Amino acid sequence: MDTRIGALDTCKPLSNDVGSLPTNGAVTIHQSPISFNSADSTLGRHLARRLVQVGVNDVFSVPGDFNLTLLDHLLAEPGLNLVGCCNELNAGYAADGYARCRGVGACVVTFTVGGLSILNAIAGAYSENLPVICIVGGPNSNDYGTNRILHHTIGLPDFSQELRCFQTVTCYQAVVNNLEDAHEAIDTAISTALKESKPVYISISCNLPAIPHPTFSREPVPFSLSPKLSNQKGLEAAVEAAAEFLNKAVKPVMVGGPKLRVAKACEAFVELADASGYALAVMPSAKGLVPEQHSHFIGTYWGAVSTAFCAEIVESADAYIFAGPIFNDYSSVGYSLLLKKEKAIIVQPDRVTIANGPAFGCVLMKDFLRELAKKLKRNTTAYENYERIYVPEGHPLKCQPMEALRVNVLFQHIQNMMSGDTAVIAETGDSWFNCQKLKLPAGCGYEFQMQYGSIGWSVGATLGYAQAAQQKRVIACIGDGSFQVTAQDVSTMLRCGQRTIIFLINNGGYTIEVEIHDGPYNVIKNWNYTGLVDAIHNGEGKCWTTKVRCEEELIEAIETATGAKKDCLCFIEVIVHKDDTSKELLEWGSRVSAANSRPPNPQ
Repeated sequence: MDTRIGALDTCKPLSNDVGSLPTNGAVTIHQSPISFNSADSTLGRHLARRLVQVGVNDVFSVPGDFNLTLLDHLLAEPGLNLVGCCNELNAGYAADGYARCRGVGACVVTFTVGGLSILNAIAGAYSENLPVICIVGGPNSNDYGTNRILHHTIGLPDFSQELRCFQTVTCYQAVVNNLEDAHEAIDTAISTALKESKPVYISISCNLPAIPHPTFSREPVPFSLSPKLSNQKGLEAAVEAAAEFLNKAVKPVMVGGPKLRVAKACEAFVELADASGYALAVMPSAKGLVPEQHSHFIGTYWGAVSTAFCAEIVESADAYIFAGPIFNDYSSVGYSLLLKKEKAIIVQPDRVTIANGPAFGCVLMKDFLRELAKKLKRNTTAYENYERIYVPEGHPLKCQPMEALRVNVLFQHIQNMMSGDTAVIAETGDSWFNCQKLKLPAGCGYEFQMQYGSIGWSVGATLGYAQAAQQKRVIACIGDGSFQVTAQDVSTMLRCGQRTIIFLINNGGYTIEVEIHDGPYNVIKNWNYTGLVDAIHNGEGKCWTTKVRCEEELIEAIETATGAKKDCLCFIEVIVHKDDTSKELLEWGSRVSAANSRPPNPQ
C-alpha cells in the first residue's frame, strides 16, 4: 500500500474462485461462463428491481456525492420513479406517508450528513410500525479499514457513527461494501422490513452500484416471505379462555388499536364485531383502520376526550377486548383511563393476555379474532345502552355575516368535503382532536402520527401519501407552527403535479403546547403563508392559494378548490383566533400537563 498522505490504494481484483481446488496439474476445473446482461445485472439495478417487486414505485431522495451513481441506476429502472425532496427529513416523512398507503416505502440519502438528517423521520416510522427502507450512499469500499478521514463525517477515521445511530431505530442494518454478499444483504434487509413492519437501513458503497455481478441476474428468484403461523394448540387454548371470559360478561365491548395495521387484522376485527354484536370503538391512533359505517360503531375511545358517549359505554363495560392497543401518556390522556386490567383481554399482533393471566404467545391476532368469532354468543347489550343514551351532536353556532371564522365552523365544512375519493392527513396539534370528530365515509383514508408526535410530519407525509394514492385527493390539516418546520416540500408536491388541498390553520403559535404549558416560546413569527407558497410556485406547476377570515370566504374557497381548481394544489390559509381550540385539547392538555409535572417519587 502506498503510505503517502492522501494517496489512493492500488486496487487489485480478488480471486473469484470461491472454494476452488488447487491447480497442480492433476485436476483441471472447467468453469462455464455465466451469461448475464451486464447493463441490467448491477447492484444498483438489483436493488431497484427489488423495490419495485415489493410494491415501491416512488423513492424519495436527496442527492449527495456518495449516492449519485446509485440514483442513476434507480432512475434506469422502468417501474421506479425518483422523487427529489428539498431535505432529508421530508424525504423520510414522505416515505412514512407512502408506506401508510402502499404497505412499504423507501428513501435514499447520502452518508452521515444525509443519514443523520433523516434519522428523526425513521424513528417516527419505527414507532408507528411502518416498513421504510432507508438507503444511504456510503464511502468507497476501499476506504473501509484504512484509517482515513472522510468528508461528511465528524472527522474521525470511524465510519460506523451513522450505523450506530440507526441501530436503535431500525430492525436490520446492512452495510454493503463488497459484491459477494450484496445480494443476500439487500434481500435480507428488505424481507426483514416487511416481516417486522419496521424500518431497515442499507448502506451501499458509492463505487459499487454500477458494477455487474452474476448474482444480480435480470430474472432473480421471485421475492417471497414465509408466512407467520400461529401455534395451533396455543391458539385453541387462547380462544377457549377468551370465549369463556367474554360469554359470561353482561355488556362486553371491543376496541381497535393501531397495531391492527401491522397485524393485518382489520378485516378479522370487523368479522368479530359482525359475529359478536358488541359495541365497537377505536383508539385515536386506529381511526381509519375500521369502517365507521359499521352498524355497531360508537366512536373514538380516548378517555376523557372520547367522542360523545363512547367513553361512558367502554368504561362501564364489564369486559373489553382491546385489539392492538398502545397505551402511552398521550393515548391514555395522562394515564387517566378508567379501565381495569381484570376486565380486559389485550390482543397484540402475536400474543393474547386475558385479564391478569393467563397469556398465550405465538398466537397471531388475525387468527385469534377469526376463531374467537366462531365461539362467542351474540351480545348487543352495550350497543343498546349506547343507543339509549346517545344524543345527536349539535351544530356550531351560525356565524354572523363576515364574523371571524371559528375552528368548529371550518371543520364542519371539511366534513362536507369528504368522500371515498379523499384522504385526511392530520398534523400533530389541535388537528388531532378536530379531525378525530370527522366521520369518515367508506373508503376515505385517514392518517396521523400519534406515538411519535413530531411536529412538521404532515407536510412530508402528505407528499408521500398523495404520491402513493394518486386516485384520492388528500386533505391536509396543518397548523402554522408545524408548517414552518417542513414547508419547503410543497415545492415537491408541485413538481409531482399533486392535487392536495392544504388547510393551513394560522392561529399564531404552537397551540397544543400552549395548552400543556404556556410561555413566550410558543408564539411564532407570523408568515405570509400564501405569499410563501406563491413564491415556491413561481409559475411552475398548478397551484392556487387564498386566505380566508370568515365563513363566506371559506365557502367560496372550498367551491373553487373542488371546482375550477380541482386539478391544482390548493393552499387555503385559514386565519383564526389564537385561543380558538377544541374543547378536547383543553381537557387533554391539562391532564397531560399534570402527568408531566408529577414530582419525583421519594427516594
